[in-house]
Amino acid sequence: MSHNNTTVTKQETLAALRNPGELYVIISSATKLPFVCCDGETYDDEVFLYYREEDAKEKAKHLSEEKYATAVAKMEDKQLLPFYTSLYTMGVNCLAVNYGTDTQTSVQLSELVTRKMPDKFPNGQKLVENPALHLTAIYFVQEMWRQVSPQPTEGLEELQEEMLAHYRKGTFLMVVQEDGQIPLLKQKDGTMYQPVFTDMLEVQRFSRGQKIKTAVVTAGQIPGMLAENTKGVVINPFGVNVQLKIERQNMQKTDA
Repeated sequence: MSHNNTTVTKQETLAALRNPGELYVIISSATKLPFVCCDGETYDDEVFLYYREEDAKEKAKHLSEEKYATAVAKMEDKQLLPFYTSLYTMGVNCLAVNYGTDTQTSVQLSELVTRKMPDKFPNGQKLVENPALHLTAIYFVQEMWRQVSPQPTEGLEELQEEMLAHYRKGTFLMVVQEDGQIPLLKQKDGTMYQPVFTDMLEVQRFSRGQKIKTAVVTAGQIPGMLAENTKGVVINPFGVNVQLKIERQNMQKTDA
């Protein structure tokens, strides 16, 4: 289905997205994040936004028929700018507005929100974001939730390989609680995983206002920083929640 992208429509859409009155987004039940789709014609990585709740629910119904578990969420005005900005950390580059209706159009995220990144960060800090990894993990988890059989499909294996390749090149955030304890997440089978985060937004989702300290670590440093009795890491536990089994290294042996 082609997108209507005339200049007039685009300008009207940009104005409406900044002050929509009502705006609804399709949320993935798998990731608790906006549902992301790769457009078959443009290869844009896009999220679905609607001005009318009934149109959003119709799209969610169609996705359900394709075995995608989704929900519809209403956006408040104060949420709009943080929401649009957060899409950058997810690797999303496009907004599909009213998709499937006679007023559908699409706009590039950069046309709506421009990120002004500082040339330098204070105290030698650096911006930690992993949009390529985050995006691949979103696609991987969305597809995992569709599977009836536990056997991975070829497409899932390709996504997993791509995700691992991005992980190995990544720089992440790890957290320490105010009391000095490292938070660990216990799985249903009793195994323990240590959380790591692709960006500060995911840290904030996890900490929920609690005082924590963050450390910037590369993927190569993580095995030497894992707590005892952990099986590995869980990426963005309140988002994609992807577990990676990683063998812990004794800190004394890291120079060997």
